[in-house]
Amino acid sequence: MSIKRSGVEDARKNLPALLEQASRGVPSLVTKHGRVYAAIVPAHYVQQRRRGPSILALRGTGKGLWGRSARKAIEELRTEWD
Repeated sequence: MSIKRSGVEDARKNLPALLEQASRGVPSLVTKHGRVYAAIVPAHYVQQRRRGPSILALRGTGKGLWGRSARKAIEELRTEWD
């Protein structure tokens, strides 16, 4: 999907239409002198970002970190101070 780009003046003139598109899930970029200046995005984009990154993004990044058995390594660490 290609994101629609609008210059600042064009975005100002067509703001109701851009907001309607955002409410339907279509983001738009506002440019100023050819550079991206702002984005008009659906509200759920912002609401998702507030929750922060999901811990699921870390899934698989520690492969092998705990050896062959993560459970055994954690049990050993727990009993280390007993």
